[in-house]
Amino acid sequence: MRAARLIKMVLLLQSRQSMTAAELARELEVSERTVTRDAQALSAAGVPVYAGRGRAGGYRLVGGYRTSLTGLARGEAEALFLSGVPGALREMGLQDAASAARLKVSAALLPSLRDVSRTAAQRFHLDAPAWFREPVTPGLLPVVAGAVWDDRRISARYRRGEEEVVRELEPYGLVLKAGVWYLCARVADGGTGETGGSGGTGGHRVYRIDRFTRVGADGERFTREEDFDLPAFWAERAEQFARSLLRAEVVVRLSAEGVRGLARAVDPVSARQALDAAGPPDGRGWVTVTLPVESEEVAHAQLTALGPEAEVVAPQALRERFARDAARLAGLYGS
Repeated sequence: MRAARLIKMVLLLQSRQSMTAAELARELEVSERTVTRDAQALSAAGVPVYAGRGRAGGYRLVGGYRTSLTGLARGEAEALFLSGVPGALREMGLQDAASAARLKVSAALLPSLRDVSRTAAQRFHLDAPAWFREPVTPGLLPVVAGAVWDDRRISARYRRGEEEVVRELEPYGLVLKAGVWYLCARVADGGTGETGGSGGTGGHRVYRIDRFTRVGADGERFTREEDFDLPAFWAERAEQFARSLLRAEVVVRLSAEGVRGLARAVDPVSARQALDAAGPPDGRGWVTVTLPVESEEVAHAQLTALGPEAEVVAPQALRERFARDAARLAGLYGS
């Protein structure tokens, strides 16, 4: 533990001209007293660490000293490619590996390029969760993430409705969607039967990680399919899931303004497909579309956003519901 901290301290001083004890303590997550002891230990080991006095003082390396301890470990190299998503790294337990990788890269750069990591961080930040929603990190995420990186089978207990099931899984990849973590995994026996997760192509399925209640990650390593494409699999699975929710249909007349706003009120893909299949506008410029929806209840909430730019034609029960809404609104706003 201390050896890793001493190496990190040298790399920090190598990548920056000078650092105060407070800055080093913050980066190393130790006290300033520990920083002082570590600097003395490095000096005793032959590393020329100089401690300046006064307001402009601080620690620095003397005489252009450079260490060759900048080679990236495999885990550090993998984490480096995720360094643009700091929140995800932290939740997966990879923050230290990514920090070490960035530090090694920074230390290996020419002095004129030392500030690139800072300037990049100032210009791009990814905030994955949706608005007005407090993200919750699943407690078992670091364990699952470790198995994903290590290609190691897991034994998982998973909540499915009111019951729990146990499955042996080969974890292929993690997806963070709108603040929710999902695991794309293959059933260990390669089967395609029900597994407690969402269906997928072949033996690969999707699991919400916050529904895992127990994960054992000490299984044997598995050989992953080299042609498995995580982004493509997720895109296909997400589209299947969205389509599976649309079990009902409504017929709606839309004004020109309603046509423009439809994709903001309902599923954009469904809106586009419904408009593509619609006939020409009528004499008033209104278009009639048949729209797939999740349910009449959901359709009511979605189409309400279009106000008077949409008229429900069918089903009759939904049309009558909008008529009652219109009567109540007239009562509220009428003179």
